Amino acid sequence: MSAADTDFEIFLVGLPGLESVLRREAMALGFPDPQMVPGGVTFNGDWRDVWQANLYSRCASRVLVRIASFRAPHLATLDKRARKLLWEQFLRPDVPVRIEASSKRSAVYHTGAIAQRVGNAIEAKLGLQPTDSAALCLRVRFDDDLCTLSIDTSGDPLHKRGFKQAVNKAPLRETMAAQLLRACGYGGGEAVLDPMCGSGTFAIEAAEIAAGLAPGRARRFSFEALPGFDAEVLATMKADLPAADLDIVHRFYGSDRDEGAIDMSRANAQRAGIEALTRFEARAISAVTRPEGLDSGLVMVNPPYGDRIGDPGALTGLYASFGRVMREQFSGWRVGMITDKPALAQATGLPFKGPSAPIPHGGLKVRLYQTAALD
Repeated sequence: MSAADTDFEIFLVGLPGLESVLRREAMALGFPDPQMVPGGVTFNGDWRDVWQANLYSRCASRVLVRIASFRAPHLATLDKRARKLLWEQFLRPDVPVRIEASSKRSAVYHTGAIAQRVGNAIEAKLGLQPTDSAALCLRVRFDDDLCTLSIDTSGDPLHKRGFKQAVNKAPLRETMAAQLLRACGYGGGEAVLDPMCGSGTFAIEAAEIAAGLAPGRARRFSFEALPGFDAEVLATMKADLPAADLDIVHRFYGSDRDEGAIDMSRANAQRAGIEALTRFEARAISAVTRPEGLDSGLVMVNPPYGDRIGDPGALTGLYASFGRVMREQFSGWRVGMITDKPALAQATGLPFKGPSAPIPHGGLKVRLYQTAALD
């Protein structure tokens, strides 16, 4: 498994509803002809592409390598095809692996039997018995009798950058924050303010983008336990990663009425190495003002929805107050907001464009609402 000895299908897992954002990022990273599919983006590449996707993608939640795909209307077919795979190219006999099986619209529907047959094939070839406690994951997915086997090369989900150790209720994942920022046209060249910042995800993610930092710079990945992995090549890639560009005129702001949230945000920004670019302070939404000297920028906010935090009926006033502050204080700025209730978006009185497609978030379906620059 040298960095460039073969091509295969690589699947960047993303949020349903935001596939176009992930595709634009994949194109910007130079991956060849990325194509949108439900729940992500696919392209053909080699192992170096896999490593780079894990290191550089801010929007993907995982990077999967498709090692085989075939029709299997019977367990006997699965058993036969699985035993013919060159498992030694993708797994090491000394590295434990677990199998996660799923099935829908397929004659082969028993996920336990699926995992058992694939596990038997691996044991026959490598002498390795899969175990549920292993960190390395092989995914076996049946869909309309089509069996697809993929290795999860990321390990921990990619939103776990390694910096946000402190979180509050209903935290926003970094990968989702990055996609929402990109969906609002943010590219790193303007100020971003979050007036309900929680643990600081939007402001920190925006600052990292502006500073040119690689999101995977401080973590490990499952591909490091695959056959032929070259630690020196990865070390060189990491050594070549750009240092933080802290010479940026604009800043990234977060506020919250909760002093504890502000403490968490500051600590998370410090761990990420971009505290010099961020400003966090405790204040109610009604006291938020436009940063001095900034006539434009992006307000990005994930307010409480009521399903998980508080009473939905009591939130109308909060949304109305937010909208009033935006109209009075943020002329020239754009607003991006997510919520699961159109009535709450309407309560802001802001001139939102049509909402986005539904986006899964914490068991809910939220939508992104955006404005043009406010008058």
